[in-house]
Amino acid sequence: QLQLVESGGGLVQPGGSLRLSCAASGFTLDYYAIGWFRQAPGKEREGVSCISGSDGSTYYEDSVKGRFTISRDNAKNTVYLQMNNLKPEDTAVYYCAVAPHYYCSGETRSYAYWGQGTQVTVSS
Repeated sequence: QLQLVESGGGLVQPGGSLRLSCAASGFTLDYYAIGWFRQAPGKEREGVSCISGSDGSTYYEDSVKGRFTISRDNAKNTVYLQMNNLKPEDTAVYYCAVAPHYYCSGETRSYAYWGQGTQVTVSS
């Protein structure tokens, strides 16, 4: 059974760091695009970052460029999102999702399976 499980969220002060993990089971994630999305209260879910399933190309939403890094460990079948210099506006539930193709997309409708989400709260 295909499953994605996120972990690593929590409460952190502004300027702090967190590393989110997205562990996959039931499929080999290196063939598919894996995206990270977030949803803040009262807002739509938005794409944050993606890593492609072909050459591992990475993409970032403008507000997180230079602060977030997406990576993939094929041996562990896990994708990570390293988040540095966190800001209060990064507060949201973060989700990982797998697309049924290798290329990245920022559209939620392009992704077939989703994890349950992990809460990230940036506050002093």
